[in-house]
Amino acid sequence: MEQILIYSDSLSWGIIPNTRERLPFDKRWPGIFEKLLISKNKNVRVIENCLNGRRTVWNDPFKEGRNASNDLAQAIEINSPLKMVILMLGTNDFQCTHENNAWLSAQGTLKLINIIKCAPIEPGMPIPKIMVVAPPKITTPKGYIANKFKNSEVRCVNLAKELEIVTKENTTYFFDASEVVEASTIDGIHLDEKEHKILGEAVATAVLNSENF
Repeated sequence: MEQILIYSDSLSWGIIPNTRERLPFDKRWPGIFEKLLISKNKNVRVIENCLNGRRTVWNDPFKEGRNASNDLAQAIEINSPLKMVILMLGTNDFQCTHENNAWLSAQGTLKLINIIKCAPIEPGMPIPKIMVVAPPKITTPKGYIANKFKNSEVRCVNLAKELEIVTKENTTYFFDASEVVEASTIDGIHLDEKEHKILGEAVATAVLNSENF
């Protein structure tokens, strides 16, 4: 059985916009992704490591453990051997507690790519393939997260472009979620249930089309 680690934030955790509730596994995109791969006769298991509020390389001043770079190497070690790691991060880099732009966020993802490549896996285990998924563009933040994401829709502009540059320079697969889904009109950040379905199927297709999967 091949294992795929999805290392992400609330967009993959499956938070229902403007609530603190969660979609079930078969309704959020990692579950839909797994189901489609299995339907294509791939013997796979999807491992979710998705934490609400997770940044690429920055700390949350109010909550512990939100810096992805602090725990990623151990997540790789714990779950190895892995066929692939899918990174979908960046949205929380634009919370109001940071003054980041798209280039800085993409550099955070670059650090995560390098952490994966150098993770302390056991001898003989493969270095996993990496796919970076650019999150959907932030629109106008609404609801209880509006203050947290104030002006994020401006600072996140060109994130997908910057992430694509990073992936090309580091021989990493890339998929732009904005090509197939949009942030919910309810909160401007997260994904509605129908968008989870679309994204899960689209990422599965991209993975199936990747070299030697």
